[in-house]
Amino acid sequence: MAESRSTAGDVERSVVLPAGYGKAIRLQAGRRLRLVNLHGVQAVDLWAFVDGDPGEYLSMEHFRSVHSVVWATTATPLVSNARRAIVTIVEDTSSGRHDTLLCPCNEPLYRQLGAPAGHRSCADNLHEGLADLGLAVPFTPASLNLFMCVEVRADGSIDRRLPSSSPGSHLVLQAEVDVVLAFSCCPQDITPINGPERTPRDCRIDILAPPPEDAR
Repeated sequence: MAESRSTAGDVERSVVLPAGYGKAIRLQAGRRLRLVNLHGVQAVDLWAFVDGDPGEYLSMEHFRSVHSVVWATTATPLVSNARRAIVTIVEDTSSGRHDTLLCPCNEPLYRQLGAPAGHRSCADNLHEGLADLGLAVPFTPASLNLFMCVEVRADGSIDRRLPSSSPGSHLVLQAEVDVVLAFSCCPQDITPINGPERTPRDCRIDILAPPPEDAR
């Protein structure tokens, strides 16, 4: 598959974001990572917490209030519940608009959809990913739903559209403060939010090397 090249820097290390599972990563202020949608159709839920103060976290309600929009783009820094930018999308080769409206999938949602007990969910992936870093939060914030195509109709209703990104599409995230980023490769396999085949697929996270001192 063709994969778009990034101008964001060399890769320090890469990790697989397995289909249906999650991962949390610490990222220092000024550092960047690249999230690659290997198949183009995979939705990825994102959360961000200020490292050392998880009570400050990426907030979708404050994001919409600050920017007066319902999509995240390279023009809209991702803000916390303290209304300051903590992460920025600095490069994006996908459809370019990421959903802030829908909740992360969770156990009650899958129960309503008729899934068997124990179906994986983005909410569970968040807490499992944080636990791998020795962290915990007593709640599940709303997620930023990367690569997810959601439109608002004129009558105010929500239109869940099929994914529109190409295989190999990516975005680059830059930490504006020291953060913990949590990702969930959405396990939704009942509705077509991950494409008409309703099949979760792997993505990849590239941790990018810091720029040379003389380039700063």
